[in-house]
Amino acid sequence: MSTGEFDGLVAAVTGGASGIGLAAAIALSGRGAHVVVLDLHVDALPAPLEGVRADVRDRASLEDAFAWIVDRFGGLDVLVNSAGVSCVGTVEETTEEDWERVLDINVRGTARASAGALVHLRRSAHAAIVNVCSIGALNGLPRRAVYNASKGAVLSLTYAMATDHVAEGVRVNCVSPGTVSTPFVDRMLQQFDDPVAERAALDARQATGRMVTPEEVAGAIAYLASPRSGSTTGTALEVDGGVTHLRTRT
Repeated sequence: MSTGEFDGLVAAVTGGASGIGLAAAIALSGRGAHVVVLDLHVDALPAPLEGVRADVRDRASLEDAFAWIVDRFGGLDVLVNSAGVSCVGTVEETTEEDWERVLDINVRGTARASAGALVHLRRSAHAAIVNVCSIGALNGLPRRAVYNASKGAVLSLTYAMATDHVAEGVRVNCVSPGTVSTPFVDRMLQQFDDPVAERAALDARQATGRMVTPEEVAGAIAYLASPRSGSTTGTALEVDGGVTHLRTRT
């Protein structure tokens, strides 16, 4: 049942077909927004979410998707940049193809989607962009060289975009999750010799003793996107189980 917080607003979520993106789309919809998922596969979305096929590596497909949203709903108020990929490896183990793929999707994809959305967001009285960053932007996670580099860039990009567009009435923030229990992580775990042991290590990395849930991250995204958060811009909100700041004793 809608709380009315997002009633009448229109939100687009890249990478919204699974994981954090899907949880964010459901959360925004539950608070009253019309939500359109932009992803490569949008055939199995739960109602009332709508989907448009779009690729964050293809600027034209993003522009077409935003044009469809505006034609369908009359405008765009919120963009959540959730599309992303991971990569396991040190700088020695990471290939040129890894660097190209991860940076193109995680960094340039965020910039492409934002650039395509801004022409529409400027017309909104409650315009907001929320980027999905990571604790990897500020913490040296083992064997995540290219992923950490990409999320460090997303953090800096968030601050730059917030500065550039605050006078236009567009708020830009990011959420920095700890390790989140999603299909994204499940696929990454399959690259290890012992996925069960690696999962246990990921749980233990959070001071809370467990991985973050997609719904917990979605709650933070909803806060940052909310019209009730009009004074929150240029902020990185950590939902990380204490990884970044807590040093607990065992």
